[in-house]
Amino acid sequence: MKWFSAGLSFVNIATMAGLILGLLGGGLSRTLAGVALIFGIAAAIWAWIGTSRFSPRKIKPRATPPSVALPKSKRARRRLKIKEEPIAPPPRRSYPIWLWAVGIAFALFAVRSFCWVLWVDGDHLKIQSPNNLGDLALHLTYIKYFANGVALWPDNPIYVYSKLRYPAGVDFFNSLLILQHIDLVRVLVWSGLLGSAATFYAFYRWGGAFAVAGFLFNGGLSGFAFFRSHEFMDYQGERIAWKSIPLTMFVTQRGLLYAIPAGLLLLLHWRRKYFPGEGDEPLPGRRGLVPWWVEWSIYATMPLFHFHTFLALSGVLAFWLVIGNWQMRNEIALLLVAAFLPASWIVWMITDHFQAKSILQWAPGWLESDPGFASAGRWFYSIPRFWLENFGLTLPLVAALCALIAWWMWKQVSEGKNLNSRMRILLPPVLALVVFSALFALADHWGWGDTTLPTSEKVLLSALVAALFGLTIWTFQPFRSFISTSGAFVIPAAGIFLFVCFIKTAPWGWDNTKLMIWAYFICLPFLWRELIAKWPVAARAAVCFLLFFSGFITLLSGLEVGSPGFDIANRTELNEVADAVSKLSIEDRFAAFPTYNHPLLLNGRKLVLGYPGHLWTQGFSEYGAVENQLRALMLGAPDWRERAEALRARYLFWGDEETRAYASSSQPWREKAAVVATGAWGTIYDLDRPASATGQ
Repeated sequence: MKWFSAGLSFVNIATMAGLILGLLGGGLSRTLAGVALIFGIAAAIWAWIGTSRFSPRKIKPRATPPSVALPKSKRARRRLKIKEEPIAPPPRRSYPIWLWAVGIAFALFAVRSFCWVLWVDGDHLKIQSPNNLGDLALHLTYIKYFANGVALWPDNPIYVYSKLRYPAGVDFFNSLLILQHIDLVRVLVWSGLLGSAATFYAFYRWGGAFAVAGFLFNGGLSGFAFFRSHEFMDYQGERIAWKSIPLTMFVTQRGLLYAIPAGLLLLLHWRRKYFPGEGDEPLPGRRGLVPWWVEWSIYATMPLFHFHTFLALSGVLAFWLVIGNWQMRNEIALLLVAAFLPASWIVWMITDHFQAKSILQWAPGWLESDPGFASAGRWFYSIPRFWLENFGLTLPLVAALCALIAWWMWKQVSEGKNLNSRMRILLPPVLALVVFSALFALADHWGWGDTTLPTSEKVLLSALVAALFGLTIWTFQPFRSFISTSGAFVIPAAGIFLFVCFIKTAPWGWDNTKLMIWAYFICLPFLWRELIAKWPVAARAAVCFLLFFSGFITLLSGLEVGSPGFDIANRTELNEVADAVSKLSIEDRFAAFPTYNHPLLLNGRKLVLGYPGHLWTQGFSEYGAVENQLRALMLGAPDWRERAEALRARYLFWGDEETRAYASSSQPWREKAAVVATGAWGTIYDLDRPASATGQ
């Protein structure tokens, strides 16, 4: 646990120190990156010293005090015939075979996925997973972009009229290592392997082998088609919404390499600090696993690495703020208040100064109505089939766990009470649910994130939210003494899951999975401890088989063993383009064909427009006008200079992609704009200088 906390603190503090130094220095440099890494190392040492070991606290039994003080020497004790009991050695630690099994599976997944996350094959750069083509290209863009020394917080390299809208903390940390002349491929490989090791350890401590298997092998029923075809293949395909977390999220979204282990560390710390034992109240002065500054720094800076993880953790804390005793509520309130300014500052940066519009929308059913994921047939057949195919036995088991926890609470609350008393206890939660529904309907009518609302309506909405929060605190008063450790975690997890099933938080509904995975992660240890572990061995084995076999087949087939890989770039072209633009300002923007692996983007340069799929997921739903203007420019419209100026494009890149996409272009700049550089890869034109100014 000490090394785990130290490693996460190193990444966190080095990243934040580099960000602050870069803001003060106008961009990163090798010196500033080195200083930031030194800060990270110092923080890691401090965290290592202050972190507790994970082993449970043991209270030594007190011996019966002797009536007479015992002599110190052994000879005097022998004369008094006092026999000393030998000290028993500590029991040897043993690991069950299932932990070894999932550990080996995790190691095979990590080695295959990250040792081949990007590799050199002759003159080609290749990747292992086709799911990672667009995502890794975007991460390479951000890493090189930060390492080039762009002024922070930077303009968006894939959209001309915006600041960078992405929680790029892990990419920023990788750029610190790149500036120390560490090879990019090595940085990607070791970041992935160490992040995988931290994730495995976090899940093991959070819920044992069952939690590790739950992360590796999540899935529904699609993989059971293996018994019909007897072939290892991706049975999830495009139709299944609840996809393999390791393949479609952990490998592709590099922020999760930090966010998952860091989020689980906070949950482990809070479980020990606030819920030390079943039925025990948090003791005064009880500390958790990590020092307070580590807890605060990881939580407050989480939006820079993964915003959805920050939302999930905040939801859990908000629930505890409602149900906790005064000591717990004071400590949580202190953490939230201390984290408010840094977290708000980070969110302000990554949302383009809050210019990114909120896209919260009422969308019940998650993806069951999406044509790409929905099941065919009438609603009474298609809806159950959708949830069963996606989640299999997971949802029924979690529902059974929630029902079991509710029954325990009802049993404790109703002891010694008559029916009327029970109904009075149930009334407040029902009232809170009704008020919440009315408030949500009102906010949906007004429009989520509508900046044009009058001030009076904004004040009224804020007052209603505050009133709802106060009412919710009051409604949970009767339950505060009866919520167990399991309930304290499972109830907010169920709330997160219900939220993402009814509210769309991104333009693409599938992005709700970034929140949904945390509801799943939180429930895993309690699902095993409170439910499955109490069944006979045969029942446990059968349930685990039904839960994990489909995900196991998907993971095994998704590792692409024996695959030659997929090309992402040509090394010679990348190096020649890097040399061509090395003398140009990093702040200048290029007009070029918008694709995910353009050589300019992979060298950390700014385009007028990037890959449309990336633009859409980042909330740029109205980029069509810019795309049309860019296309007119690249086709050589009569007013191409004015269009270039409107798009803030200083340079124009013409290569193979542009030749194919704009084959009918008249290319008037060939006669009227200066050539900056040319080669087999293409030509770069300076649209601000006439052709006569070309230095050749």
